[in-house]
Amino acid sequence: MGLNLNDKKAVVAEVSAKVATAQTIVVAEYRGIQVAHLTQLRAKARAQGVYLRVLKNTLARRSVEGTQFANLADEMTGPLIYSISDDAVAAAKVINDFAKTNDKLVIKAGNYAGKQLDKAAVTALASIPSREVLISQLLGVMLAPVSGFARGLAALAAKKSEGAPAEAEVAA
Repeated sequence: MGLNLNDKKAVVAEVSAKVATAQTIVVAEYRGIQVAHLTQLRAKARAQGVYLRVLKNTLARRSVEGTQFANLADEMTGPLIYSISDDAVAAAKVINDFAKTNDKLVIKAGNYAGKQLDKAAVTALASIPSREVLISQLLGVMLAPVSGFARGLAALAAKKSEGAPAEAEVAA
């Protein structure tokens, strides 16, 4: 049964709200995927904070009208599942990881911060570590000189404390 006009407006409003805060949208064709596999994909997406939805393409086009994702409208044909995330990498990572194990999910296109992405670019985006991993790596790099300096001071203090009793015995 189709949606009535009010339901369609509600769907467009909901998706438009997600698109307004999103950094990335990935579009994939899901033709032939079993319902159980789609349920697994949805669970993974929820765990990663990704909004994942099967939409009528006309409603999706209306949702991205006037946004940085408007150029993605040309790719919105066929049975598509839309992956939308505030995190730059999460939407691509969820779809790409699932596509590795299920060949019926075909990545069609994506858009990151207004830049159109093809399948190869979506895969490359998915290979970038998550925001949390990048922050921890950055902090590790920033703390390396400080921790090296602290270890050097500790070694110097240990060396001086070993040498202090020997000097005291020579003086006596």
